Amino acid sequence: MQRQGSIGGFAAIHVRVAGGVLLVAHLALVAWLTLRPLDVPWVPPANLRPLATVRADLALGWPEAARPLGEGLALLAPLGVLLPAAHGRLHVSLLGSLVRTVAAGALLSVGVALLQTAVPGRVADVDTLLLNTAGVALAHLAVVPAARVRLRRRARRRAPTAVRPEGPAQGRTPTIARVGIAPWSDAPPPSAP
Repeated sequence: MQRQGSIGGFAAIHVRVAGGVLLVAHLALVAWLTLRPLDVPWVPPANLRPLATVRADLALGWPEAARPLGEGLALLAPLGVLLPAAHGRLHVSLLGSLVRTVAAGALLSVGVALLQTAVPGRVADVDTLLLNTAGVALAHLAVVPAARVRLRRRARRRAPTAVRPEGPAQGRTPTIARVGIAPWSDAPPPSAP
């Protein structure tokens, strides 16, 4: 039985499997990049003031600020595409999909930041959380709506005319009247002649 709004047939399996495999590979890469110990002589204190690091980077000038800001945006940005691909649904609201994906990206970013507190040379930074979450949202908005529209068009072209992948319900579901249990009777059963 196919879930309502999901991609049909083999395309669903391929998209979900590819999305899942790429998602696991990307998370492994993120873990390797962010949770390796660094051999540094000095570590700055943790930044808990929003946008303080971004302002400090922008104060350096544009070419120097582009690298740390770009790294912050790009680290988890693929999740904006891979999470909906692993979910495999075509007919969902843009806002609902965006909220779920961004929330998952933000939670993953918080998890990475918490794990980094135990790694030598790594420091938690609230601006990294903000940039990672913004990167997930931007990637989702840039790719997912257009990809879903394209996949819906392809599914409509391949679907038989009698089967509609999306549409209103076909009518009311028939119901069966409930039959109660007969009341207990003290009368003897009828005798056979």
